[in-house]
Amino acid sequence: MQNLSDELLIETFYKAVELELNPDFIELIKSEIHKRSLHDKIRLSS
Repeated sequence: MQNLSDELLIETFYKAVELELNPDFIELIKSEIHKRSLHDKIRLSS
């Protein structure tokens, strides 16, 4: 996860939600977004 750029991480989050991937995977992405303090750059609708 840490190898992804911030932009790619956010894109990955949106795509994972769109494709309804495993909720645990989405939570992992959200955790990384929070760790990087990027939560203000996404709309968390889940």
